[in-house]
Amino acid sequence: MGAFVLSKGKIVSLTITVASPGSREQRTVETGTTGLDLFGTNPDIVAMKVDGEVRDLRAGIADGAEVEAVPAASNDGLHVIRHSAAHITAQAVQRLFPGTQLGIGPAIDNGFYYDFRTEKPFTPEDLAAIEKEIKQIVRERQPFLRRVIPDAEAAVEFAAEPFKMELVDLKGKPQDAETAGEVGGNELTVYENMRRDGSVAWRDLCKGPHLPHTGYLKAISLTRTSAAYWRGDQANPQLQRVYGTAWASMDDLKAYQTRLEEAAKRDHRKLGAELDLFSFNDLVGSGLPLFHPKGGIIKRAMEDYVRQAHIDNGFEYVGTPHIAKEDLYYTSGHLPYYGDFMFPPINDEGQAYRLKAMNCPMHNLIYSSRGRSYRELPLRLFEFGTVYRDEKSGVIQGLTRVRSITQDDSHSYCTTEQVADEIRHLLGFVLKLLRDFGLNDFYLELSTRDDGKKKDKFLGTDEQWAVATKTLEEVALASGLDLVADPGGAAFYGPKISVQAKDAIGRTWQMSTIQLDFMQPERFGLEYVAADGSHQQPVMIHSAKFGSIERFLGVLIEHYAGAFPAWLSPVQVLGIPVADEHAEHLEAVAAQLRARGVRVEIDHSDDRFGKKIRNAAKQKVPFVMIAGFEDVAAGAVSFRYRDGSQQNGVPIADAVAQVASWVESRRNDSPTAPESQG
Repeated sequence: MGAFVLSKGKIVSLTITVASPGSREQRTVETGTTGLDLFGTNPDIVAMKVDGEVRDLRAGIADGAEVEAVPAASNDGLHVIRHSAAHITAQAVQRLFPGTQLGIGPAIDNGFYYDFRTEKPFTPEDLAAIEKEIKQIVRERQPFLRRVIPDAEAAVEFAAEPFKMELVDLKGKPQDAETAGEVGGNELTVYENMRRDGSVAWRDLCKGPHLPHTGYLKAISLTRTSAAYWRGDQANPQLQRVYGTAWASMDDLKAYQTRLEEAAKRDHRKLGAELDLFSFNDLVGSGLPLFHPKGGIIKRAMEDYVRQAHIDNGFEYVGTPHIAKEDLYYTSGHLPYYGDFMFPPINDEGQAYRLKAMNCPMHNLIYSSRGRSYRELPLRLFEFGTVYRDEKSGVIQGLTRVRSITQDDSHSYCTTEQVADEIRHLLGFVLKLLRDFGLNDFYLELSTRDDGKKKDKFLGTDEQWAVATKTLEEVALASGLDLVADPGGAAFYGPKISVQAKDAIGRTWQMSTIQLDFMQPERFGLEYVAADGSHQQPVMIHSAKFGSIERFLGVLIEHYAGAFPAWLSPVQVLGIPVADEHAEHLEAVAAQLRARGVRVEIDHSDDRFGKKIRNAAKQKVPFVMIAGFEDVAAGAVSFRYRDGSQQNGVPIADAVAQVASWVESRRNDSPTAPESQG
């Protein structure tokens, strides 16, 4: 049934389709029907999709449209809630601090922020006052009303807001994701919060969409403040940024806050110090970690594992210097494209050198050092190469973002026909590695070229990009894992697959990468002799299984909360004598364990027995081996495990076999006492 039309052409009823999971229902509604008419009785619906586009519930619906409710707890719903929360926060700030100027206020992962130019930085007391004012605005149930505004009118209404006026000038021009939320496309819109008497309480330049009114905001918390440059440019004025989080319900907010508390307990920077794994020192420099002996043991275990795994997977180990002539990186194409991330040149009698930021150019030189035949392909080169990247101080974060990066870096050179099989081989290698280290929940992300305004920053032809992207996509889909698109996330020389792994508390980390490169072989003139005697150009595939050892270790520390699997633990067994006279008995057992490759220490400190046990628990040692008078007399030891369970009177031979077997198995769970003795 179509729209009903009067003789003068006025439509008085519309036919729309209301979609929901598993159903589509056609309805006839009056002209002027809005989302509030359809969904307004349900407070858990915060917006609607009209023909796939998220819109305000106050928006009208056209004849023939397909409409779908947007629940508050959905990703789209949370985005609307958080964007509206940013507006309410800004209104509260300007109520409390008149004269404060507005920057931008986008929704971000798990929350939102808003930038302000203020007379002085916000204090914790200011945040508490702002949050109190937010609650008052929520109680007022101010409607969000959208209004299209001409440029000239915007210049009058936002005359006191210079940052907003700068955004007006961006209308219709290329923008980043954050400013696009303010003035997307060629149309300016304003959202006004209205008082009950119909006057405007507050307004902001914004694309939307927003909640029907402020009372829909059920759960919000301001979290912190920081300094931020306008539009992220250090040449621009410095602003004050207020961060917050907002959720569909108070239960969801509390669950998020609990996750944050758990994440704080697992912070690898905190645990790294407590467990004596690594440190940073100002005399060395920001983002340059120092690994202590215990951290070095874990790092070496990771290196030993992945070195042997590469050899088992057909890779040949190579080595390259940490520094090279600048010309090398112009040949590879990294300069000038990657120049901002490289350390400045080092001048040696007029010759410019660079600390290497990547290993691939030198691997290309190894490939080209002699003639290659198709019979050698795929040729797989691998090294532990330390690279150096000039990360800005604001983004450096413990081990997960550093300036010296140890990569288990590999490059496969293959024929065009071998590409898909090689990617499958590499992906299988990566997934096994992650599982071996106890990361079992992951999905894939496909990073492709930006085909918009930034297309000219990517090298290669449209056909090369299309073929490479299709190959990666087909292999990724065939893996059975979820595949998420990342438009514009590719490197300048080719698309990539990255493995996104979830840790024990559900956070996602980008780990391993597999990247196609059809540019460097051309730039370096790489060739092989094909079966027919012709000279062909190989395809190059970059892959880093850990990504970087530093980052992977940081993720492992947080994943396990410092309680590493026994095979990775710096100290696998800690012997604690009940009294000094029992230490010799433990040393004899320790010698047998060391002969089996187990890392053992004996606590000979002057601390009391109870304190030694507490110290072992703090150090998260998987096996605490105890000996008292009865153990010595019986030729046995007792074990206390990380979970607090205990196993008493284990004969020495059985104890050595139990520990050695557990460590050799590379199990990722923690040992515990048998149920009969737990």
